[in-house]
Amino acid sequence: MKIGIAYALPQRQVWFDINLPDGATIQDAIERSGILKQFPEIDLEKQKVGIYGKVSKLDAVLNDGDRVEIYRPITCDSKTVPRKAKSVDAATGAEAD
Repeated sequence: MKIGIAYALPQRQVWFDINLPDGATIQDAIERSGILKQFPEIDLEKQKVGIYGKVSKLDAVLNDGDRVEIYRPITCDSKTVPRKAKSVDAATGAEAD
């Protein structure tokens, strides 16, 4: 069966097409693709994986045509992410501009 593997970095996206035997798992696909050698920072014990945007376990069995995705951890610094504070009028409960 043919499987796609996607991994997106901030500046680059990579895609691998591989052929696997029936019954192969997400972990089988990732290991056989060679992506772990190309991107050694991928840590399957910490990073989530999925199929077509749905988080899945490494032992999930794949179907022909599935797209395996390796998700990067979300990193966010609250000091650099702008937030829009909403003011609420105490008397009316309406949002103030």
